[in-house]
Amino acid sequence: MRKIRKNDEVMVILGRSRGKKGKVLVSIPGDDRLVVEGINMIKRHTRPRGKMRQAGIVEREAPLHISDVKLICKKCNRPTRVGFRLLEDKSRVRSCKKCGEVID
Repeated sequence: MRKIRKNDEVMVILGRSRGKKGKVLVSIPGDDRLVVEGINMIKRHTRPRGKMRQAGIVEREAPLHISDVKLICKKCNRPTRVGFRLLEDKSRVRSCKKCGEVID
């Protein structure tokens, strides 16, 4: 079970994008990396590939390491660490370390 997943709202805590918020677009669990919307933008020089893609300089998001971001809790609206809790029905859910609210 992953601590940060696709469509979660996160805040960057390290690097040149420190303090910015965004939504997780892609999670890459094998490398412990995330692609966050509008964060860590790079310029990619591309060639035309048939009629599908135009040549030129394309800006896109580069992956960030998962340790460089914190999940934003929807209840307390602050960046927080993520913990896990067992419910009465033996299901494992993510929880906020600051306010204790269930995130899932």
